[in-house]
Amino acid sequence: MKRLAAGFAALAALAVSGCSAAPAPAGSGAPAVITPGLPGCTTATTPAPRLRAARAMVRAGGFPFGVAVTPDGRWAFVSGSGPTVQVFRAGPGLALHLVRALTVPGAQLLGETLTSGGRYLLAASNRGAVVIDVAAAEQGRPHAVLGTLAAPRGTGAIEVAVTRNTELAFVSLEYSDDIAVFSLRRALASGFGPADYLGAIPAGEAVVGLALSPDGRWLYATSELARGAGPSRNAQGSLSVISVPRAATDPARAVAATVTAGCQPVRVITSADGAVAWVTARGSNTLLGFSTALLRSHPARALIARAGVGEAPVGLALVDQGRQIVVADSNRFNAPGATASLAVVRVRAALAGRPALAGLLPAGRFPREMAVVPGGHTLLVTCFGSGQVELVGLAGLP
Repeated sequence: MKRLAAGFAALAALAVSGCSAAPAPAGSGAPAVITPGLPGCTTATTPAPRLRAARAMVRAGGFPFGVAVTPDGRWAFVSGSGPTVQVFRAGPGLALHLVRALTVPGAQLLGETLTSGGRYLLAASNRGAVVIDVAAAEQGRPHAVLGTLAAPRGTGAIEVAVTRNTELAFVSLEYSDDIAVFSLRRALASGFGPADYLGAIPAGEAVVGLALSPDGRWLYATSELARGAGPSRNAQGSLSVISVPRAATDPARAVAATVTAGCQPVRVITSADGAVAWVTARGSNTLLGFSTALLRSHPARALIARAGVGEAPVGLALVDQGRQIVVADSNRFNAPGATASLAVVRVRAALAGRPALAGLLPAGRFPREMAVVPGGHTLLVTCFGSGQVELVGLAGLP
C-alpha cells in the first residue's frame, strides 16, 4: 500500500511533463513493449463545445460505483463502495425507481457485470466477487446472494469479467497487482469454496480495468503502473493481453503480451468486432485505441488511435452502434479550473487520426462507470462524488 501510495502521489504531481518509459517486465516475465506515440502525463484538456442531451439525475445511496443493466432493459443494479447493491426498476423515459437494496455483510462492492443472458450478477468485493441471482433480486426473494468467490490472498477487488459460457470469472485485485481467476461454473454447480480459485495472473501495479474479447479468447487488462516502472516522472501504465484458455489451466503464464499504455490507464473496452481495444489513460487525459491483432503480433505498432478528452477520464462506453464512445471525465483529483463531464468521441475520426472530440455533456461529480440500456437509447453513469446515477438520452448526439 505504501509503495502504491508513493507511486500515485508522484504521478499526480506531474503537470505537463512527458511520459516515456523504459521497458518493464510483464507479469509472465515477457518484457513490456514500449509503444511509440503515447501522450505524456498532463492535466491539459482538449477544448470542445458543450453539448445538450436529455438527462436526469437519480439519487443513489452511498458512493455509486458499478452499474449493470439487465438484457431486457427493465432493471439496473448499482453498487456503492460498501456492502449494498441497489436494485432499480427502469421506468418510461429517463427514470429509475429504487425497489430494494441487497446487503452483503462484510463486502466492499465495486465493479459489476452480468453473465451472458443476465442470469447472474457479479460484483467485485474484497478478494473476489459476490454472485447474485438476478431474478431473485428483482423479485425480492430470499437468498438472492448465492455466494462469494474469494482468492486465498490479495485485496482491492475492483473490476470483474465473466466469459460468455459462464465458465470463468476474472477479478482485478488492485492492491495485489494481479488478476484472480475463478471457476464460476464449479461454484454454481457445487457451492462456493476454496476449489473455485484457479490461480492468479500477474499484472502491473494497480491492475484495474478488465474486458473480454467478443470471441472469449482474450482478456485485456490495464495497470496504472507498468511492472517495475516505479514512482518516477517517466512512469507509464500498461495494457496486457491474456490468453483465456491458458488462464484456465496456467494463470501464472497466461499473459501473451504487454505494452505501455499512457499515464495511469484505468479502463478498457473492445469494439463490437473485437478489432480495437479502447483505453482511458487517466493521467494523460486521452482515449487510446489499440489494434488487438497488432497487440499480439507487432505490439510496438498496436497504437492506432488517440483522442484528447477532459480531465482524468475513467469509464467509457460505445454508443450509436459503435460509432461513438462516451468517456467519463471524472476530474477526481479536482484539477484547477477543470470540471467533470462526459466526452463524446467520434470513433471513425479517431481511427483516421483526425480531431475526434465532438463535445462535452454535463455530468455529476466524479462520473465513474457506465452501462448502455439495451436498445442503445439511454446511458447510465454512476456519479461517485454526488451520490447519483445520471441518465443520458443518446438520441441526437452529434
